Amino acid sequence: MKKIIQYISFFLFLVPVAAKAQFETYKDSVVQVYGVVMSADSLKGLPSVSIMVKGRNQMTISSEQGVFSIPILRGDVIEFTSVGYKPKQVTIPRDLVGNEQSMIQLMVEDTVYLPATIIKKRPTREEFERDFVTTSVPNDNEEIARQNLSENNLRALMATYPKDGREATNYYLKQNAQKYYSAGQLPPQNIFNPLAWAEFIKAWKRGDFKQTK
Repeated sequence: MKKIIQYISFFLFLVPVAAKAQFETYKDSVVQVYGVVMSADSLKGLPSVSIMVKGRNQMTISSEQGVFSIPILRGDVIEFTSVGYKPKQVTIPRDLVGNEQSMIQLMVEDTVYLPATIIKKRPTREEFERDFVTTSVPNDNEEIARQNLSENNLRALMATYPKDGREATNYYLKQNAQKYYSAGQLPPQNIFNPLAWAEFIKAWKRGDFKQTK
C-alpha cells in the first residue's frame, strides 16, 4: 500500500512537470507577428486584407491603415489576399529568434481585363421596324426537317446517291429481261413506241435529266 502511494505521488508530481515543459516548448514556438500591408506602387496601407495561416482555421484582416497582428507558430505559412491584388505567401522561419516579429508586406496589383461595354442610344421607331424586318431568324428543327424532305431535295439526293442493293438488283434483272426478250433478233427501237415517249416526257418534267452539282 505504501508503494502504491509513492507511485501515485510520483505520478502526480511528474504530470505537472511534463505539462509545464510542454507548455514552455509550445510557448517558445509561438510568434506574435505585427506588421502593415502596403501597395507596392504607392506604399499606401491596404485595408481589409485577409491574413490567413494555411492549414489552420486562423486568420485576421488588416485595419484601415493596413496594420495587422496575428499569433502564429514557427514554420507556418501566411497567405495575404485582397481583391485587385495578387496573393502572396510568406513562410515564417523555424529558427526565428524571439517571440515577436514585425514585417512589412507589399502587394502587387493584379490586372484584370474585362470585356468592353458599348453604350448606344435608344433606337427610334423607324430604326426598330427596319431592324425587326431585316433580322434573319434561323430555322428551327421543324423547318430544317421540312426542307430536307422537300420533293426537289429528295430528287437531287436520288440522282446523286448510288443505288442500294435492292435497286441495283431490280435494275440488273430488268436489263437481263429486256436482253433475253430480244435474244436472237434485232432489239426493238423505242423511238417509235408511244409508251416510251410518254415515259420520256414524264421523266423530263420531273427533272430527271437535270444536271446536279
